[in-house]
Formats: sequence, C-alpha cells, structure tokens
Amino acid sequence: MSPFTGSATGTKEWRHLRLTLDAGVATVTLARPEKLNALTFGAYADLRDLLAELSREGSVRALVLGGEGRGFCSGGDVDDIIGATLAMDTRQLLDFNRMTGQVVRALRECPFPVVAAVHGAAAGAGAVLALAADFRVADPSARFSFLFTKVGLSGGDMGAAYLLPRVVGLGHATRLLMLGEPVRAAEAERIGLISKLVDEGHAAAEAAALARRLADG
Repeated sequence: MSPFTGSATGTKEWRHLRLTLDAGVATVTLARPEKLNALTFGAYADLRDLLAELSREGSVRALVLGGEGRGFCSGGDVDDIIGATLAMDTRQLLDFNRMTGQVVRALRECPFPVVAAVHGAAAGAGAVLALAADFRVADPSARFSFLFTKVGLSGGDMGAAYLLPRVVGLGHATRLLMLGEPVRAAEAERIGLISKLVDEGHAAAEAAALARRLADG
C-alpha cells in the first residue's frame, strides 16, 4: 500500500484525527499527543482527505484545527518519515512533496474560514498548518518554529515561502525561514503571526468561539 494513502473517504472515523461537527462548525484535532501530534504519512493523507470531504459536505461553515495534549503539532514524525524518504526514489519524493502541498492548499481553498487553535509547539509542518489557517488563536505557551533549514531543507517547504511574507511581511519572513529561529507568543502576536493572543489554556475555547461567530455570520 502506498504510504500516502489515508483512511477511506466518506467515513466518520479517521485514524490520525478526531472530527466533531456542531451546527456548522467542524473541529479537527490532530490526535497523536504522545508524539506532540507529529505527522506521519497517514496523518498527512488523512488531513488532506478529510479537508476535501468537509469542503464537499456543504453544511460546514467554519473549521477549527487544533492539537491534542501538550502542543499543536511538532511537524513531521522523524521516526515515520525520515528513514522512509531516504529510501525513496525521485518519483516517490515528488509524490510526498505534492501530498504535503495538497494539505496546505486544501486548507487555503476551504470554502469556509479556518481557525487554528495553537498551544505549545507549532514546528516545521505544524507551523505551516497554523500559517495556512485564516486565523491563529494562541495562548502564551505557543511557540512557532519554521525550522526547515535546521534539517537541511529549503526553508520554503509546504508553501511557507509564499504564505509567511503575506502574513508577517517580507523582512520577518526572511528571518524566520532562513534562520529557523523559534518565535514565542509575544513576538508572534507583535509581528502578526498570531491573530489573537488569549489566556493560558484558553486557545481551544477562544478558537471555537471565533469559529461559532464566523459560522453564524
């Protein structure tokens, strides 16, 4: 089976995510708390497929994306992905890169607003998932790290080089992408990376309240 295959579409059960629906508001929770919600091949595929399904559904008017446990998302799962990608040929690597890009594109093309509820680590791919949302509601524990250059990647992975300058400006984006330095919540709010900074432990509730407001118009 292809490593890029997710759960079967058209199902309410997803292996790597939790989905709840409440009167037009969908809440998608990355559900690998023991790994700080690190993304496996299957998690990427599930998120891609679930976003496509919700976009087709018709009744969803807003979406909250969050992470279970101590953080939002620590990025790609090193144990699951790194060794496998080293063994891939060029075609397989291209397929993987396309899949990660499809997740970000699916977030950007949702026909409803997306609110990221960020606490703890939002690193690598996790930082880009938050970036791809329309709003980022975060508490003081949030820490964003676009650390691709720290692991030998380009810094522009998953569309980060396209999206980040549009959110924080070219100067801040250049620094964050080229140096891979972490950004704590206070600075993230100052440069516009965080849309709304809330009290500790309240990111999920405040994101849900914003999504409800958006859904109700």
